[in-house]
Amino acid sequence: MDHSHHIRLQEQELTPDTLTGATIYGPGDEKIGHVAHVHGNGREAQVIIDVGGFLGIGAKPVGILARELDFMRDTDGAVHAVTRWTKDELKALPEHRH
Repeated sequence: MDHSHHIRLQEQELTPDTLTGATIYGPGDEKIGHVAHVHGNGREAQVIIDVGGFLGIGAKPVGILARELDFMRDTDGAVHAVTRWTKDELKALPEHRH
């Protein structure tokens, strides 16, 4: 996916309502997970990503800060993010527990 024409989200848009459900793409532009939920707002918010699994089964929830992700809207308005983290690197993080 060519992200060059996508619009970066502003700090005030980094909210649970906006980010929950967003697809996360890795450095090779592969889908590596989705945002399960968010704690807080802005670049310091903790974003919980379900990594791996199939149709939500077997996915591992991990938490990283919003600033580690480049959130944007595509031409259809759908929110997604790109990260430098690979799927394996995210899966190696400690599991997020509610």
